[in-house]
Amino acid sequence: MSVKLLMGNEAIAYGAAEAGVQVATGYPGTPSSEILSTLAHLAGEKGFYVEWSVNEKVALETAAGASYTGARAIVTMKQVGLNVAADPLMTLAYIGVKGGLVLVVADDPGPHSSQTEQDTRVFARFAKLPVLDPATPAEAKEMVKYAFDLSEKLNLPVILRPTTRTCHACQNIEVADVTENPRPAAGFEKGPNWVILPNLSARRHPWLNQQQENARELLEDSGFNRLVDFTGKEQAEAGIIACGVSYNYVREALEMSWSNVPILKIGAPYPLPVRPVLDFLTRVKKVLIVEEQEPAVEDQVIAIAWRNKLLTGISGKIDRLVPREGELNTDKVKIILENFLEMPSAKPEATPAPELPLRPPVLCAGCPHRASFYAFKEAARGTDAIFSGDIGCYTLGAMAPLNAVDTCLCMGASITIASGLHRVEPARKQVAFLGDSTFFHAGIPGLINAVYNKADVTLVVLDNSTTAMTGHQPHPGVGRTATGEQGTPVNIARLAEACGVKFVREVDPYNLKASIEAARAAMDYPGPAVVIMKRECIALVKKKKSYTIDRQSCTECGLCLEDLGCPAIGRPGGSPEISSSCYGCGICAQVCPSDAIREVTI
Repeated sequence: MSVKLLMGNEAIAYGAAEAGVQVATGYPGTPSSEILSTLAHLAGEKGFYVEWSVNEKVALETAAGASYTGARAIVTMKQVGLNVAADPLMTLAYIGVKGGLVLVVADDPGPHSSQTEQDTRVFARFAKLPVLDPATPAEAKEMVKYAFDLSEKLNLPVILRPTTRTCHACQNIEVADVTENPRPAAGFEKGPNWVILPNLSARRHPWLNQQQENARELLEDSGFNRLVDFTGKEQAEAGIIACGVSYNYVREALEMSWSNVPILKIGAPYPLPVRPVLDFLTRVKKVLIVEEQEPAVEDQVIAIAWRNKLLTGISGKIDRLVPREGELNTDKVKIILENFLEMPSAKPEATPAPELPLRPPVLCAGCPHRASFYAFKEAARGTDAIFSGDIGCYTLGAMAPLNAVDTCLCMGASITIASGLHRVEPARKQVAFLGDSTFFHAGIPGLINAVYNKADVTLVVLDNSTTAMTGHQPHPGVGRTATGEQGTPVNIARLAEACGVKFVREVDPYNLKASIEAARAAMDYPGPAVVIMKRECIALVKKKKSYTIDRQSCTECGLCLEDLGCPAIGRPGGSPEISSSCYGCGICAQVCPSDAIREVTI
């Protein structure tokens, strides 16, 4: 054993390795991405397989296939990724698994980097699958190992639901010295129960319902739901039920203000074990349930109290004492406790920290996406075009001064939204933007649909040769696997042609003239057209040059500032200046009407 300082995501990866995982799959998405990256780092040493899959559905189905052989498999994604994987997940609950199958679904209360604040605990209840909710990185590591065992005992997938704060917190954790996988798979055994037909579903549904009760009994003995800080008395005036990372906020708030308030810590929120909850409710006059997002535990506690005819007062989200949206923290919980306990804090308020200056999100200096958006805006002047965006760095194209994203829904929806807009407003130009990784994730079916149904839309693939927003993970267009092995890159242009697109053009967005010409030609083409704006993300390529503004030539027209919005250009002294953050893309020089922006050799 050794002790390592591990991020929560790293701890989850080490826990999976110690549990004897044999196959690990996933799709990058903050706050989950580092789990699979760490597993990829460990794969060679530990002897298991790791892949970045093209989307979450594919990842889960691949892991399920491995589980059918008896191998242990893990799948990683963020909360909105579970929507993509929902189809196989719901059916897997009926079919069941053989080897332990664990889904790590990282939730993002806030949200910090997500379209929604979706609560995976509610999804787990919908799917009738057990879910574990870790409060700390160390607990997350232990829960992963327990989840594999639980999965094999129940023959069901098990969900681990860390949130952003648990994923990204760091803690000193003991790590076992595992050199290779100790669990050989038994192999796939053919049988009728692997084929989901209606008669099988009808037979398996009662079994699935019974597994809920079996899971509840097993979770009662897990130790993840436990009583903390009871006064020793038979009765207490008030108690708190705290879930996942919210438990940490409750403990910290109590240490700041009060003591001797009993806590029932919930680490396994569904199916919620009855015995510890019932025992707790009978020993307190009123209880506060503290959890982020939905009242997933609160609803179950209310049901337990009602079935057992208890008169314990229950507060939480239902009476709005605890907010149903947003992220909790210690300060928020402290105020909640003051209201619940009907007493002010015993300690004086801390001096508030000064407010940080606002820093609006912006594309990086030199980002090729900025040049791509600029080119299409120039090409679309006077056309009243609609620009449909997608999920990735390029969503920031919606920010001023580019203002080049009019819609954004979910992964791969730009092309399908544009197709729908075309059906109602066929005279308006429809341009859809999405990234190279997103194209492989969910864009291809939309493109095929546009070709099949003759939608007059232009698809712009912003190909920066990586999955940039989530930490620069590889994808099929790169040809490099999760573990760094080189394979055969999938050519986006040839794939578009294979989908039936007749107009396919690839262009370097740093060449503004060529980009504008390609954009105009694509928008003028009657039918589906694809333009691939291909240039590596600046994080992948070393800076080679920079630019400066010649004061004598500059007319201060403001085009470089007001049209591009590059963060490397500002007016610190009143006149436009280019800072040292300039990457050297040269788009500003191509935009400048007075030739005042000059290249500088580094």
